[in-house]
Amino acid sequence: MADPVVPPVVQLRGVRKSFNLGEPNETEVLHGIDLTLSAGEFCAVMGPSGSGKSTLLNIVGLLDRPTQGELAVCGEQTTALDDSALTRLRGHTIGFVFQYHHLLGAFSALENVMMPMLGAAGFPSAAMVDRAAALIDSVGLTPWRDQPAARLSGGQQQRVAVARALAMKPRLLLADEPTGNLDTKSADAVFELLRRVNRERGTSVLFVTHNPALAERCDKTLQVVDGQIAAAP
Repeated sequence: MADPVVPPVVQLRGVRKSFNLGEPNETEVLHGIDLTLSAGEFCAVMGPSGSGKSTLLNIVGLLDRPTQGELAVCGEQTTALDDSALTRLRGHTIGFVFQYHHLLGAFSALENVMMPMLGAAGFPSAAMVDRAAALIDSVGLTPWRDQPAARLSGGQQQRVAVARALAMKPRLLLADEPTGNLDTKSADAVFELLRRVNRERGTSVLFVTHNPALAERCDKTLQVVDGQIAAAP
């Protein structure tokens, strides 16, 4: 019997995005994007500032809706989903790592990693603590597990952010310039952590970066220029 066909983790067809619809200053930012990200694929997204990279990531991450076109996440068409359904799909299939870690400084590394699980369940449990501790261990921060996030270095904080993004076992990780504020050594460590997550867990990754050396270490690179994909090897 043939193996079941695994749908792409992300598929965009003819996606357009305009702002200020119906106004004199209406502006189209994305112009008919077609994009497929397969299961387990690690893809760099590059392009100049203002090219539409962040808008594209917001749409893929279900934080914004396209004006036109279709978006499927893990085989589920999202066009007709209401906000509650989009929130559920996003919470269970997508993890986010941003340029700034967005940790709660007064809370420990462990507590920060638990936050997505608490948001989903509404109350803490021993299983959550165990999973958060295992994730902290997996990113190499066991000795700092109970340290307030504000007392960690920038590279350590970003590793906590990666662990937090994995709390709900997402199939897709969206990383928006996660190494942009780090020194070269810390940036390389965070990139290698994302690569390890990709290889060991099969998590698909969209990695926005301005660093061509890091992009070369990804499976493929998309160039976004003026709201269009200019090159997709």
